[in-house]
Amino acid sequence: MQIRHSTHPAQLQEFDTDQLRAHYLVEDLFVAGEIKTVYTHEDRIVVGGAAPVPGRPLTLDTYDPLRTSYFCERRELAALVVRGSGSVSVDGTEHKLGTRDCVYIGQGSRDVQFHATEDDTHFYLFSTPSHASFPTAVARFDEVDVLHMGSPETANVREIRKFIHADGIRSSQLVLGVTRLASGSVWNTMPPHTHDRRTECYLYFDLPEDQRVIHLCGEPQRTRNMVVRNEELVISPAWSIHSGVGTSAYTFVWAMGGENQAYDDMDQVAVTELR
Repeated sequence: MQIRHSTHPAQLQEFDTDQLRAHYLVEDLFVAGEIKTVYTHEDRIVVGGAAPVPGRPLTLDTYDPLRTSYFCERRELAALVVRGSGSVSVDGTEHKLGTRDCVYIGQGSRDVQFHATEDDTHFYLFSTPSHASFPTAVARFDEVDVLHMGSPETANVREIRKFIHADGIRSSQLVLGVTRLASGSVWNTMPPHTHDRRTECYLYFDLPEDQRVIHLCGEPQRTRNMVVRNEELVISPAWSIHSGVGTSAYTFVWAMGGENQAYDDMDQVAVTELR
């Protein structure tokens, strides 16, 4: 388990490109036959990638920094398939998942295993501390409600699906959904906002290997950027904007943990305020 420490907004201006990426960008999250995890002190979130191969399931164990006897002893977890298909077994019950389907795993679940039904299957993992136990539940990409936003004039036509939230799958504090951009649209979350009460992570996927997303971060009046590849993740502290523009259309998982679960608890930033 890799450890990432919290940073102050003033530190961001001192980072060069390599330091910026080392603090906020998670690369090489999916390695065949392995589970990789990163623990960030921003709201004590754990992000990870599980890449099982057919016939060789992967078991999610605990890690020394958690100081627990099993991973979900004091945590809740979401697992979303960003590539391929497979299943997640939770305490002996199998949950089959297709691409972009998600399973929520509540606090107290002891045995969690990831199975692939085809080669090159990738599960994205997102976990927050939990103070209440909720049942395991599955959200299907094609079955959850869809919010349509944006316009061709601003190149940000997109559909937003909320999987784990106050009016969907219940959780202690974890909130998660997927945004998919239409062909020809490239901007996400513009105009931008911050979440002063929550940390948000973006996992970009469905991005062609020869294309990139320019992810904007930092305080609204002191912005920075990172060039992000397919299936790479950005950790966005509560004080930072999180927006991006791609060289082609893409999809991303947005997931949050923090003070509340209110989807509309955003501190809006006008485009004219950005610097």
